[in-house]
Amino acid sequence: MFEKMFQLKEHNTNVKTEVIAGLTTFMTMAYIVIVNPAILEAAGIPRGPSMVATILSAFFGTLLMGFYAKRPFAIAPYMGENAFVAYTVVRILGYSWQTALGAIFIGGVLFTIITILKLRSWLANAIPVGLKYSFAVGIGLFLAFIGLNDGGIVRIGVPGAPVQIGDIRSPAVLLAVVGILIIAILMIRKIKGSILIGILATTFLAFIFGVAKTPSTWVSLPPSLAPIALKLDIAGALTWGFFAVILTVFVMDFVDTMGTLIGVSARAGFLDENGNLPEIEKPMLADALATVFGALVGTTTTGTYIESASGIEEGGKTGLTAVVTALLFLICLFFAPLFTSIPPQAYGGALVIVGILMVSAVTKINFDDYTELIPAFFVIALMSFTFNLGIGITAGFVLYPIFKLIAGKSKEIHPGLWVLFVLSVLFYIFYPY
Repeated sequence: MFEKMFQLKEHNTNVKTEVIAGLTTFMTMAYIVIVNPAILEAAGIPRGPSMVATILSAFFGTLLMGFYAKRPFAIAPYMGENAFVAYTVVRILGYSWQTALGAIFIGGVLFTIITILKLRSWLANAIPVGLKYSFAVGIGLFLAFIGLNDGGIVRIGVPGAPVQIGDIRSPAVLLAVVGILIIAILMIRKIKGSILIGILATTFLAFIFGVAKTPSTWVSLPPSLAPIALKLDIAGALTWGFFAVILTVFVMDFVDTMGTLIGVSARAGFLDENGNLPEIEKPMLADALATVFGALVGTTTTGTYIESASGIEEGGKTGLTAVVTALLFLICLFFAPLFTSIPPQAYGGALVIVGILMVSAVTKINFDDYTELIPAFFVIALMSFTFNLGIGITAGFVLYPIFKLIAGKSKEIHPGLWVLFVLSVLFYIFYPY
């Protein structure tokens, strides 16, 4: 049944490979079940119901991605957007979380409309091939940095030295190093499921050496969603004073989703000879509808997760990978203590390895043409150094057409890229720094 539904033979894969890939993707992003509610609690959203909203939005979006778009990508509430809502929109600007969710709902509806009208795919196809591959490289370095930081190998420093090496003598940091080595050795030996095996082995070692605690209970009933479901304030978001917030949310989600889809697809080999993702409207529509659903149940902007790359590296090629990930999220409603016991040293190592693999896309960038190289460099550098995918991607949209004009190569600029240029400039003007 699954072979025909997801055309496994046509994609040279099988049920076992897709299941392992789906499980791997879930394991590398299971942290969102705990982290997203913890961040949104700063905005006043109660943690228990927020956890349920996080899981349900991830389940809904990823299941839609699997069955409708038939791509091995997982969807969940975005990191970055959740912090923007909690600390900037609510804490600094003083708006309520209900109004913030109203803005996210509006953004999701707009995304749905422009996706159905195929405007999003038109804009996606307007992005030059060099920039598309720079997204993959930037995402790879971004993932590697997250993994190194989660494992404690690299830690936040002080002014003048923003990052520094962690305490290698610490058992937790040593475990992170061991986790990376386990996965690397397994991959060198070409052992199937190496990333998943590495995550499980590192988690087991963390329990043995007391780096992480075994869950006190394995099963728990989910809290009620009633305190946050359908509490969004759409009318409050439709005010001129809230325009900057809506624009920022819109552009961040737009470029993050586009960059992630293209970047991960580039690594997976899904792009065609023109550097475009066939039927990109389908994963984009799944993302848009998931954002609408997420706002309704009480969580922030959802989108395609860069951690999907971990499942793709394990061989995931079809929507069955996403379906497996979605079902694991649903199960997580009742087994949250078990899944969230995976320590950062375990999934951090997996992210570092995936980052290493994604950096290979740098060979597709034209280093001999400065009008291609310079914008690509700033995409890659700013993604990591600002810890914000959107900043890096929009920088590319601004710099690329400018340098092409200066070089007298205006014919190489797709009309849609000028739309992205304007959106990106507005993003920098209105971004609440």
